[in-house]
Amino acid sequence: MKEFDSRLNAAWWALRIAIGVGPIAAGMDKYFNKLTDWTMYLSPLATKIIPVKDTTFMHIVGAVEVIAGIIVLTRWTKIGSYLVGLWLLAIVANLLTTGMFYDLAIRDVEIAIAAFALSQLSAVRERAASTVGAAQGAS
Repeated sequence: MKEFDSRLNAAWWALRIAIGVGPIAAGMDKYFNKLTDWTMYLSPLATKIIPVKDTTFMHIVGAVEVIAGIIVLTRWTKIGSYLVGLWLLAIVANLLTTGMFYDLAIRDVEIAIAAFALSQLSAVRERAASTVGAAQGAS
């Protein structure tokens, strides 16, 4: 059977590293605020709904992002990339309700699409690996 195309493999690795490392870096910075003050991106609606202080909420968000990024970098890339994509769409919803940061919302939609592409490439890559493994086992 046919192996996973090497050109697709390069795209898979590029997406895997970006979609994995990006959330880890952003999630870790939720604790240090060196890149930005993350609380400014919380919509007024979100601050009314969440039962904790905005900084505490951002620490929780950071932990989720780090975990999601780690999952992408493990053997569960397909699941992790779906998680990152859905998480980004939730961030987009939050950003849209701020009444500003539309540029960031567009960027996050694009990254969510990249995460979806990674999940699809991962599915094809897994299928190719199982087909090659089955063919080698039969010989």
